[in-house]
Amino acid sequence: MGGKVSSRLSCVCGLIGAAVLGIALLFLATTGTADQAVASSASAATGAVHVGVASCAGSTCHGRSEPTGKVVRQDEILHWQNASSKTGAHSRTYAALASARGQAIAAKMGIGPATSAGECLGCHADPAFNGKGPRWQVSDGVGCEGCHGGAGGSNGWLTTHYAVGQSHAANVARGLYPLDQPRARAEKCLDCHLGSDKPGQFVSHRIMAAGHPRVAFEVDLFSALQQHHDEDADYVQRKRRTNNVQLWAVGQATAVGRATNLFANPRLGTDGIFPEIYFFDCQSCHRQIIDGPNGRANWVANPGRPIPSGMPPFNDENMIMLSAAAKVAAPGMAAKFDADSRAFHAALAKDRPAAVAAARRLSATAGSLADTLSRSAFGREQTFAIIDTIAGNAISPRFTDYEGSAQAVMAVDTLLNALVRQGHVSEDRARGARGAIDRAYKAVGNSNAYRPAEFRAALGQAAASIRALK
Repeated sequence: MGGKVSSRLSCVCGLIGAAVLGIALLFLATTGTADQAVASSASAATGAVHVGVASCAGSTCHGRSEPTGKVVRQDEILHWQNASSKTGAHSRTYAALASARGQAIAAKMGIGPATSAGECLGCHADPAFNGKGPRWQVSDGVGCEGCHGGAGGSNGWLTTHYAVGQSHAANVARGLYPLDQPRARAEKCLDCHLGSDKPGQFVSHRIMAAGHPRVAFEVDLFSALQQHHDEDADYVQRKRRTNNVQLWAVGQATAVGRATNLFANPRLGTDGIFPEIYFFDCQSCHRQIIDGPNGRANWVANPGRPIPSGMPPFNDENMIMLSAAAKVAAPGMAAKFDADSRAFHAALAKDRPAAVAAARRLSATAGSLADTLSRSAFGREQTFAIIDTIAGNAISPRFTDYEGSAQAVMAVDTLLNALVRQGHVSEDRARGARGAIDRAYKAVGNSNAYRPAEFRAALGQAAASIRALK
């Protein structure tokens, strides 16, 4: 893997419970088998056929036991199916459905076996919406084409992506998904790690109430955990070197746009007479209640949310991070984004039509920011400045709830690792800041014991330790 990844990157997946991929609210029409449940869909964007992991696993392709390939490692399947590593998480998604937890969730929801339920397979298997070849297996979980796009069909990229003289751009034109592009990668990952309007890819509050873990995501960190390739000179020539800070920032903007778009969707934004609670901050409701003379209010005022006390707040973890990134990398747009964000929260206290209109405005602004950030260089000074901004006076008062705070720790960790990867800070010097970052992780280690003031102090110490590396 290109660059070193902090051990904190691995522990955060367990911290927020996001290693298990999403389950869906939307129901797929099933006809008796899991394969049919995944493959049936009205979606036909490209017509590409998913040929299955076995079609990629030859020893002259991606199935070697050693990374001895001249252009690519050629041991990618080995990493994808590693049972003891985070790099193998995608191959384990289908098996998770057969686990005791998966079975219990399905039983509580009354949807039959999780291994054949459309609500689950949209993310726990490769959603081969446009068709599948004879070697495709639902038991592969999230296979190669779940992320890279269907490789088969009359104009597929399976046979051309290794041909002499072919270019990456030509393969993308044939349906290879452009994961090297930050926004495209974020959109793809968010389908399951946050949710989409496609069949089987939305985690409702009812599904979480049945036992599914809370969904949270940060595209650069999770990409580091799943990376199966080397960013060597050949990779950089064919694509480009990943700017990890840019990927992080664009991911935050894309997540804001995705969340607000889904909220505005009339099929997903409500659940009976209630709004769909999935979109709101979990811990704002799931807090200990103490009645009597010793009772105390758990609600903490948040300067980014002009809402009445006692009202559940929209989960704004990505909005907070995007605000910090915009203040540094797109200062001309930062004020508008903050204003649209506040207006959206305020509209939630009015009625759904007002909230939907505000959500669409905020989504458009986030989309414009994603485009701008995609063109930003994010060098050494900008990276240090974003870390300082996250922990500074303009942003830190917004860390009143667990979700935003967990996202902030991931951000600081990811940004420090970016400084190391880009050669701005040595690994030896960065090691001195790891202890402070560990303490910040500890401050969000138990959502039931989260204390805003203690977290802000720990985050400030972590930022100060990184600042000393300048």
